[in-house]
Amino acid sequence: MVHLNVDLIAKSSNHFKSKRDYFTQYLKKLTHLNFSNRNIDDIDDLSMCRNLTVLYLYDNQITHIRNLSFASNLTHLYIQNNNITHIQNLSSLQKLSKLFLGGNSITVVEGLEQLKELKELHIECQRLPAGEKLLFDPRTVLGLSESLCVLNIKKNNIDEIQDLAVLSKLTHLFAADNHLQNMQELEMVFSQWPQLHRMDLRGNPVCHKPKYRDQIITVCKKLEDLDGKEINELSRQFLINWKASKEAKKKEKDEKIMTGQMTYPFSADFNLGPQHPFAYNYADFLGKRKPLEYVRPSMKIRSDPVQTDRKGVRYEQQLLYH
Repeated sequence: MVHLNVDLIAKSSNHFKSKRDYFTQYLKKLTHLNFSNRNIDDIDDLSMCRNLTVLYLYDNQITHIRNLSFASNLTHLYIQNNNITHIQNLSSLQKLSKLFLGGNSITVVEGLEQLKELKELHIECQRLPAGEKLLFDPRTVLGLSESLCVLNIKKNNIDEIQDLAVLSKLTHLFAADNHLQNMQELEMVFSQWPQLHRMDLRGNPVCHKPKYRDQIITVCKKLEDLDGKEINELSRQFLINWKASKEAKKKEKDEKIMTGQMTYPFSADFNLGPQHPFAYNYADFLGKRKPLEYVRPSMKIRSDPVQTDRKGVRYEQQLLYH
């Protein structure tokens, strides 16, 4: 078992083997501490490192986040690829802006509602039990709504993100290799993220929907990169204009139907009920069309070309109205 403490810090530096008297001063001034890939399984007392701003603890065996309440100046915490199951004991890190928790065994994103300065949350590729997905505590999501800009939730069996719509400051979303498939839900959520610049949804079922890319681009008007492909501004403007034109035509058609101005092809069936669409506006139809003389089969009354049916009967087109 390897515990991270001041003795381990002292042993890791040859500089203090002959100058132990300066070690305390060194700890007080320490801002960056890198103990990645050291088989560390627990964090002990580091309270002397009060000026610590960046802590690297990735690729270890840590199971619990603890003993970090002293680090009020910590801005970056790299603790990915450990054995952490719960996010806890981070509420005192009021200056934390980047948190890396990917590659652990976390099932619920929670305990972060007090981190009002958090800009980036990386919680991708959790080792989840079979059939489970990563969940989000509504209190944490709401608490991060005015600060979080970058969210990495790649490969976490997520099938909906409706609860994340309140993250109005989001600029980057990395959600590849999940189970997102409802385009209408995604459009609703993305419309709440006006600052979104980059998004990666590769590996989700929704990517196979017709016109998937076009729909995303028209909703996310500031998106610059989608699934690793740059968005051309000219193409975006064309799609936006096309969508606006299509919606305008649909609105005009609906208004005509509602006001009774929509006409339908005439039907010779005079038994149609008043609610039948072909019987609609029938009085106007009769008033605006001039009836033609009915021509019976084999009756030639003018020199127009005639046709012959399979039995040799000569007839002309029997149009009632033109």
